[in-house]
Amino acid sequence: MTTYLATVRRAENTTFGKGGGQLISFGARTIELAGVASGSVIDFKLNIPSNVRLAGCSRLYHDDLATSGSPTVDLGLYAVDGNITSDDDALNDGIAVSAVMTASTQTIGVPVVKDYANLGKPAYLFVNGQTTDPGGELAVKGVVRDAATNATGTVTLDLYGYLD
Repeated sequence: MTTYLATVRRAENTTFGKGGGQLISFGARTIELAGVASGSVIDFKLNIPSNVRLAGCSRLYHDDLATSGSPTVDLGLYAVDGNITSDDDALNDGIAVSAVMTASTQTIGVPVVKDYANLGKPAYLFVNGQTTDPGGELAVKGVVRDAATNATGTVTLDLYGYLD
């Protein structure tokens, strides 16, 4: 019988209850969007440490933002004080916001991190071309893509992570 080992994405010597590996809530950030043009930035007013490991429970929730057309939202990480080259779709891209979320998706939302295989990686590693921790903070923002939104609705980002 073969045993397969999981990748552990946290420091091995953390002491739970003493700051290491504890889940941090960055709080739910909610914004009401009316009709906005494609390319509009959704500023969640949220900066995170560049080395925070994003948790799988982080979600984006949204109302139906279009009566016609197919707008999407990308979630990215942006420079704070010039510490990285901003990447507007670092976390997720192509989130369809032109349909009402079903009862099940309203409950679970859309994962902030698109590829679940990347859960637990430090935030800076999601930024295209970034291989070392730049330090400081990264701003989390969304961008409307592919079409304008033409219906008013709510967008909520609920972000969690942990530090080693």
